[in-house]
Amino acid sequence: MVDAILNKFYRPPKFKKNGDVKDVLVVALPMLLSMSFDTFMTFIDRLFLSKLGPAEMNAALGAGAVQLALTTFFTGAISYTTAMVAQRLGAKRQGDCAKVFMQALYVSIVAVPLLYLTIPIGHWVFGLEHLSADQLEYQKTYFNILMFGGAITLVRNVAPCFFSGIGETKIVMQAAFVGMIVNVACNFLLIFGCGPIPALGVAGAAYGTLIGNLVSTVILFAKFWGRSCNARFSTRRSFAFSGALTRELLQKGIPSGVEMFLNMSAFQMLILMFHALGSESATASSVMFNWDMVAYVPLMGLEVASTSLVGRYVGARDGAAASRSTYSGLKLGWGYSLVMGIFFVFLPGVLTDIFRPDMAEASSGAIAIFDAARPMSIFMLRIATFYIFVEVLLVIYAGALRGAGDTLWVMFASAIMNWCVAGALYVAAYVYHLPAHYAWIAVVAVYSTAPIIFWRRWKSGKWRKCVMEKDCPAS
Repeated sequence: MVDAILNKFYRPPKFKKNGDVKDVLVVALPMLLSMSFDTFMTFIDRLFLSKLGPAEMNAALGAGAVQLALTTFFTGAISYTTAMVAQRLGAKRQGDCAKVFMQALYVSIVAVPLLYLTIPIGHWVFGLEHLSADQLEYQKTYFNILMFGGAITLVRNVAPCFFSGIGETKIVMQAAFVGMIVNVACNFLLIFGCGPIPALGVAGAAYGTLIGNLVSTVILFAKFWGRSCNARFSTRRSFAFSGALTRELLQKGIPSGVEMFLNMSAFQMLILMFHALGSESATASSVMFNWDMVAYVPLMGLEVASTSLVGRYVGARDGAAASRSTYSGLKLGWGYSLVMGIFFVFLPGVLTDIFRPDMAEASSGAIAIFDAARPMSIFMLRIATFYIFVEVLLVIYAGALRGAGDTLWVMFASAIMNWCVAGALYVAAYVYHLPAHYAWIAVVAVYSTAPIIFWRRWKSGKWRKCVMEKDCPAS
């Protein structure tokens, strides 16, 4: 049945070996798990904070979204490292793989002071949300700590790009797992306090996140400069600056960075509008977006795998294998979304109640807000079932097009789509004054039209021109 549905979007050539489901799974499964570990870290932050009250949980979601929006331009630009490394690996130019990594590292270090300059923008955005005084204070605290730890955030995003580019994603998974364990332990100790360690609440959640990220970063860099990577890619002799590689990274990576910035800004706009509808709408949307994050972020592992494999096969001039890997990614993604959809349809009440405030820690007002938001949250989670199936098409086709170097088109298409979604919420909630859970239907309906555009771009075959062009990275 899955094959029948997929054939309506794309009819692959006869399967051979490269690009089949097993080929994709070898790269995607560790990345999917590593993304899941990262998601779990964020989820635990918000789960622990929800026990203190809705204001703390909502503050973590709001601040985290703005922090992501401001950092994604830089991390998005750096993420093209995956495609560049994969293309050179496919062209059997292993020596250039480590050089690409080092240029990305230099770019990330230079970007740190630029990231710090954006902190006032975050505070300005918070002022637009008309938040309660306690949530505003929590939100600024969480945001400031994460932003001043931006050096860890940016550098941490470089190493996974290298390892996903060469297809060795197990080390990324292992580093993410260790970082997750450290993060969960630190969060519990720092949020609630233990013995001589004071209870830091929201600040403790932010510090725990940075500590977990730092640990996983150290593991990845130790592997990069370790004996096995050095023997294969000469990593200890790759420190020289390369103007040509840096220009290519910026030329192809900046569109990806702009795309991610615009996408996250549109997402932040969604959160801002939901939160501005009142405490009940803010709480319901926070619960729904927390679970949407659990469903969506692991799919980014498939997106990275799609970028890596398509980039590798483009570098090897094998367009058929690039097509097969995209088709295989869709099969895996929809299988995963089917499992998540079952939870969203049949257990939305259970998923919502996980975020119920602790009776001993939270005020009666906070508990009353949660109880009022609960039916709305259950409704939104059920509607999100369709939303996560649509996300599969978007992440796979977007990842494949990036791997083929079609980053400029993806930037424009993604930005337009996400801002149309934000516009749909505004019209539904603020023009027609629909309740938040009904306005969510409008968001999902508009979002669901986007995969058609990405599918048509892939089916047009314009990305294939890079397979034969003489100036492609494989030359």
